[in-house]
Amino acid sequence: MSHRVSLLGAADYRRLTVEHAMAALLQPLGGIAAFVTPGQKVLLKPNMLAGKEPERAVTTHPEIVFAVIRQVQAAGGIVSVGDSPGVGKAHSVAEKCGIMAVIKETGATFAPFAESVPVHIRSGTFHQLEIAQDILDADVIINLPKLKTHQMMGLTCAVKNLFGAIVGMRKPQLHLQAGTDKAFFALMLLELAERVAPALTIVDAITAMEGDGPGGGDPVHLGAILAGRSPIAVDTVATELVGMHLPQVWTQKLARDTGRPLTDLSEIELLGPPPATLRPPSFRPSKSTDVNFGLPGFLQRPLKNALTARPRPNHQRCIRCGLCVEHCPPQAMTIVEQRLKIDYARCIRCFCCQELCPHQALETQQGLLLKLHQLLR
Repeated sequence: MSHRVSLLGAADYRRLTVEHAMAALLQPLGGIAAFVTPGQKVLLKPNMLAGKEPERAVTTHPEIVFAVIRQVQAAGGIVSVGDSPGVGKAHSVAEKCGIMAVIKETGATFAPFAESVPVHIRSGTFHQLEIAQDILDADVIINLPKLKTHQMMGLTCAVKNLFGAIVGMRKPQLHLQAGTDKAFFALMLLELAERVAPALTIVDAITAMEGDGPGGGDPVHLGAILAGRSPIAVDTVATELVGMHLPQVWTQKLARDTGRPLTDLSEIELLGPPPATLRPPSFRPSKSTDVNFGLPGFLQRPLKNALTARPRPNHQRCIRCGLCVEHCPPQAMTIVEQRLKIDYARCIRCFCCQELCPHQALETQQGLLLKLHQLLR
C-alpha cells in the first residue's frame, strides 16, 4: 500500500467536481477509512505560503481543503487545519486565500502553528528540529501541497510542503544554516518529512504554478490531483506529471543519492492514467540557479557569481515594503535612499526574498557561465 500513488484528472475547482474526484482518487487506496478512524484528531496541512487569492496558485485551493475536511469528518475524524506561512499572520493568510472560509463552513478548527517544540531525530544529519506543537498533537497528518516550481529546490510538492511544520522565523535560521548548499537543505527537508510522517498526501495540481515559483510564478492548468502514503513516491509521480527530471528536483535527487526508495516510477504502483497523458503541452521550470561543472571548492568560490543565479530587484515594481529585508536569512538586504540593495557577498541564494515578495519585485539574474551552460543544454 505504501508504494501506491493514485492519479486522477479533475477539470476544475467546482465543488461537486472536486468532491467526486476526491472520493474517486482515494477509493483505490482504500478510501479515507484506510487513513482515519472515528475519534482521531486529524490535522490537514495545506500550503499557505502567503495571503493570495486562490486563482494565483500560490496556496492550496480552498475547495481541495473543503473536500478533504468532508471526507475526514465522514470517517469520524476531528479536523483541524493549519500551517506556518512564509509571510504574514497565519489567521490573516488563511482568510485571504479562502481556507478560513471553508474551515468555518465545515466546523473544523484552525491551528495557527503558534508554538513549537524541539524534537530529536534518531538518526540523520539534523539531530534536533523545532516542530509546531499542533503537528505533534495530531493523531493523523494529511499533507495537502500545491504543485509548484521552486526557485531553490526545483519543485515544491509533498516533501517541501512539510517545511511549514517549522514555525515562523525558525525557517530563515535553517536556510542560514544550509547556506548555499542545496543538498544540505534538501536533506533537512527529507528528514523533516520522515519525522512528521504524514499518513496521506493529496496534491492540488488542478491549477499548478510554473516559472519562478513558489510565490512569483504563473498559474498553469494541469487538471489533476494525486495521492499516496509516501511523500517521496508522490513527488516522483508529480515530477513525471510536469515532465521534469529527477536531477532538477533537489529533494528527489537527495532521496536517490542517500538510498531512499521510491524515486523511480518502476518502484511505484501507479493507480490511474500514465502521467504523460495529463501533462500540459509545455511546462516552464524555474530558472536554473547554479552549476559547478564538478569544479573544486577553491574555484567555485571566486566564480560564484558566474556559476550561480542571484535575486535582482526590479525597482519599478518594488514599493520598499521591507518584507524581504525582514525575512532575509543572512540579512543581506537593506533599503538605502528609497532603493532596495542586496549585498551579494552575504547573499546565500536561498531566494526567500523572491518567494515572499508580494509584488514580484525580485527577479532571477543568472551568471554568465550558468547562462552558457543552459544554452549548451
